[in-house]
Amino acid sequence: MRLGYFTMPVHGMHRNWTQTLKEDRETVILADKLGFHDAFIGEHLTDRSETITSSMLFLATLVSDTRTIKLATGTSNLSHAHPVLIASHAAMLDHIAEGRFIFGISPGALTSDAEALGILDQDRNKMFAEAIDVILEIWKRDAPYDIDLPDNRFKVSTARTSAPELGVGHLAKPYQSPRPEIVGTVLAPFSQGVVAMGKRDFHPLSANFLLSKWLPSHWANYAEGKASVGEVADPKDWRVARTIFVADDDKTAASYGRHDANSPYLAYYRQILAKLHRSKRLFVMKEDKDQPDSEVTLDGVMDQLVIHGTVDSVVDQILALRETTGDFGEIVYAGMDWVDGDLAKRSMVLMAEQVMPKVRAAIGKS
Repeated sequence: MRLGYFTMPVHGMHRNWTQTLKEDRETVILADKLGFHDAFIGEHLTDRSETITSSMLFLATLVSDTRTIKLATGTSNLSHAHPVLIASHAAMLDHIAEGRFIFGISPGALTSDAEALGILDQDRNKMFAEAIDVILEIWKRDAPYDIDLPDNRFKVSTARTSAPELGVGHLAKPYQSPRPEIVGTVLAPFSQGVVAMGKRDFHPLSANFLLSKWLPSHWANYAEGKASVGEVADPKDWRVARTIFVADDDKTAASYGRHDANSPYLAYYRQILAKLHRSKRLFVMKEDKDQPDSEVTLDGVMDQLVIHGTVDSVVDQILALRETTGDFGEIVYAGMDWVDGDLAKRSMVLMAEQVMPKVRAAIGKS
């Protein structure tokens, strides 16, 4: 089982942006030193808490300061820009990283981003589907381009202005051939999008704020998509994100990871709960689809979604999670704001150096 990292990130609105960007970079650099397999970085344009506006730009700053960790958009919001721009920027980043790049994709869920871009009333899921089709065509084809897919708003042509002898009219291809790994973050229980991922050999990352009981539905749907194209789903391609805090003692684990008023985990889920309620997506935190919204409380969410404890306790909780989900290839550690940088870093060290070796030994995998 691999160990990955994911951050949206979520910082306190009072915090200095310059400082939090430094901390977000330092966290990924530490993850690299600790042997994390990959780091997924989210992006939003209009959120004072989730402060990385371009995951690709942020990741580019990390290439020379990291050695082995794969750098992943988590996600690139495909409704926010023309697919020519996204395909070209992703290809360039893949070359800068010499293949240490993972292309995480989504439509872009934040409505204030959509309003600012003038696309609030458009079908962003359809824009997403059309954009990824065009991006893949750009990476498959050679210049001059004449991409005009059925029922797709994005038309890409350089046929009228191409000058091959000068290299004019060419669009860049990625470093990895035929393309980087493509990962989609999955939020909804029984998501039909996961079926589509299986059909297209995209890989699912199950969100850390989805209740564990719904995670098996993601694998079942991914396997269904694979089977529909005559392939067998491989658990190594499934990433499961969870919110984890590891401490040297139970008191610190319970305080910083759960109960203290200044806990970044408490602040994180207070934000997420409010945002999901506002966007009418609270179903991801419900035990049953008919459960009233009023029954989804911050205490209940914290009890179900935050794994916290000493090394052995966290090992037991991850193994219990795996009993619920079945086999998966990567546990993705969700990053929090550095209310206490020493505790945040210590948790990552304990996770990488003590928790994961014990988990791997218990399941018999390296």
